[in-house]
Amino acid sequence: MNWALVTGGSRGIGREICAKLASMGYNVLINYKGNKEKAEETRQIVKNAGVYGELIPFDVADRQQVQDVLGKWIENNGDKIIEVLVNNAGIKDDVLLMWMKDEQWDNVLNTSLGGFFNVTKILVNSMLRQRYGRIINVVSLSGLKGLAGQTNYSAAKGGMIAATKALAQEVGKRNITVNAVAPGFIKTDMTAGINEAEMKQLIPANRFGTPEEVAHVVGFLATKEAAYVTGQVISVNGGLYT
Repeated sequence: MNWALVTGGSRGIGREICAKLASMGYNVLINYKGNKEKAEETRQIVKNAGVYGELIPFDVADRQQVQDVLGKWIENNGDKIIEVLVNNAGIKDDVLLMWMKDEQWDNVLNTSLGGFFNVTKILVNSMLRQRYGRIINVVSLSGLKGLAGQTNYSAAKGGMIAATKALAQEVGKRNITVNAVAPGFIKTDMTAGINEAEMKQLIPANRFGTPEEVAHVVGFLATKEAAYVTGQVISVNGGLYT
């Protein structure tokens, strides 16, 4: 049975990615950190697509926990092959650098960039053995252009972008692609505090995007047909670059 793992899959962009991969026929491992109720809702969406959905709770920033929970799942499910990994888990904690506390830097970097390392390191070995895989990292416009008040978030996502390009070169010969999707302003809990009416004037598409639009691009990169697309960062931002 072929599976996809989506970190931070309980809501927002992560939930829509789970739904998209399920619609493509993948059984979905839904990772979440704390909100089991939302994760269960996502699992129901996945099941409604006629495939299996399974919850796998762990904190991507906690290396030992990732090893214990994800490592054990792989060990206990030898017949279930994870073909697609979507590193979507991430947090924001915005503040100007001069006022940033050490833990605000550490928490944001450890979740996005550290989480990418902790989860991908475990799964890339089995992908190399099966000579197939799709790794898709959800990054951000912030990681491409930088945003004031997001030195930590920009650094985390920028690091993921650089790691995407490096890893793509390491595993390309084994039919494993590594790409990143960089959303701009998307209607989710993360952008709930932003004034859309004011902000959309800066966006050529004149609106915020939807989680479904991000998931559609992730779905494309997860296909077998996208085999010659690797090391790329695809922006989903309505044309907003500066």
